[in-house]
Amino acid sequence: MGKKIEALRELLGVVADLTAAAALLGWDQQTYMPSGAAGGRAMQLATLSTLAHEHFVSDEMGAAIEAAKAEAKDLAPDSDEARLVRKTEHDYLKEIKVPSSWVSEYSRATAMAHQDWEQARAEADFKRFQPHLEKIVELRRHYADFFAPYDHLYDPLLDDFEPGMKTAEVKAVFDALRPRQVELVQAIFEQGRPVDDSFLHLNYDLDKQWNFGVEVITAFGYDFKRGRQDKAVHPFTTSFGLDDVRITTRLYEDYFSTALTGTMHEAGHALYEQGIKSTLGRTPLEAGASLGMHESQSRMWENLIGRSKPFWKAYFPKLQGVFPQQLGNVAMEDFYRAMNKVERTYIRVDADEATYNLHIMLRFELEIALMDGSLAVKDLPEAWNTKFEDFLGIIPPDDAKGVLQDVHWSGGMIGYFPTYSLGNLMAAQLWEKIGQDIPNLEEQIERGQFGALLGWLRENIHQHGAKFEPIELLTRVTGKGLDADPYMRYLTGKYSEIYEL
Repeated sequence: MGKKIEALRELLGVVADLTAAAALLGWDQQTYMPSGAAGGRAMQLATLSTLAHEHFVSDEMGAAIEAAKAEAKDLAPDSDEARLVRKTEHDYLKEIKVPSSWVSEYSRATAMAHQDWEQARAEADFKRFQPHLEKIVELRRHYADFFAPYDHLYDPLLDDFEPGMKTAEVKAVFDALRPRQVELVQAIFEQGRPVDDSFLHLNYDLDKQWNFGVEVITAFGYDFKRGRQDKAVHPFTTSFGLDDVRITTRLYEDYFSTALTGTMHEAGHALYEQGIKSTLGRTPLEAGASLGMHESQSRMWENLIGRSKPFWKAYFPKLQGVFPQQLGNVAMEDFYRAMNKVERTYIRVDADEATYNLHIMLRFELEIALMDGSLAVKDLPEAWNTKFEDFLGIIPPDDAKGVLQDVHWSGGMIGYFPTYSLGNLMAAQLWEKIGQDIPNLEEQIERGQFGALLGWLRENIHQHGAKFEPIELLTRVTGKGLDADPYMRYLTGKYSEIYEL
């Protein structure tokens, strides 16, 4: 590595350390922090976020980028060093448009919003959270304006999570995908074959649920020497460095699948982070290619693996051993069908694969309306319920099961939700390629063996971190850009078997 690029890396390391410290405080806020500490924590997070931003957009950083660019001209364009310089310059040119005063205000606002969101959700009281969301929407509009002119106000927000993707592109994907998914869901409901999942709603000891989930994700490859799992109101993954990637889950005594699917989902994110090449640490490449690519990993481990028949052939006997009273008389096929039951449900994270994207499309449309001003925050609960009935045919009984169910808006993450559906599509594309490269993959999963799968993901996706943009990476691996057909083939094949369509 040249001296100029090494000097740039040293500056970037300081930014990474400050960002990691802020992330650690954010993790503590959602796991162990006493509720009365919210005000002080907001100031701490604002200080660290502002320091990280100011260091990154400093004149010294700008000069270091220019010097490193000159040095990188002689390097292979796809070398780690050349890509690091390119990514850093891209992020720098974006961040210098954002004032430090906005960064500080935004950090304080989201830190304070989270605490009241938790309470509002517990009490199903949107009005408690409303002033926080009004402030966050205002701040996100201001943020978008830093990047004017744009094709759409939502574009700069989306770009934070899915680099290179435009609002119009997401709309086109969703417009093409929605009727196909609606047709599949209608066919399932019209077929009328009942699926009994009552045994998932019996009493399941929380500690045993926890231990079973830990056993599963350890087999997946999650390294507990470089991570840990804790409890949170809403599951999330966070990283303080490649050797400290933490996950959370939530557990219910009367609903078995929530904790396990949440644990598998977050482990998918964490496996990505733990698999990034160590030489990319403390740089802007120490992250996933995008949130869509990240969600491709979490949704893959949660659904394509964790809800699959081969997986339950391996793990259902073990689960029966843990919960013999609840599951001793349940057949594996019946359990598999219950884990994949299609129904109209209020909660996104508990939604089946056939209806899940409808939950995301609903949020995407509401976010755009909030940002362009056609929907006021005070009217959001009513708009949510109206659109929910339109998309899924049911109306949430209260705001806790409706507009308050997700943590994302309290954290200011407007622009994130579309990445879940994009991740579903990417996961299916990658899965078809994996199946070609590992022909006996199903047999391996039936034996509870995930090493070859994880190795493939490490080689083709994880190690690269943010070295490539998401569609570029997807194309390099599969030979094609984003394509909904593999996803619909997967869904149709799976549910045609389950529901005998």
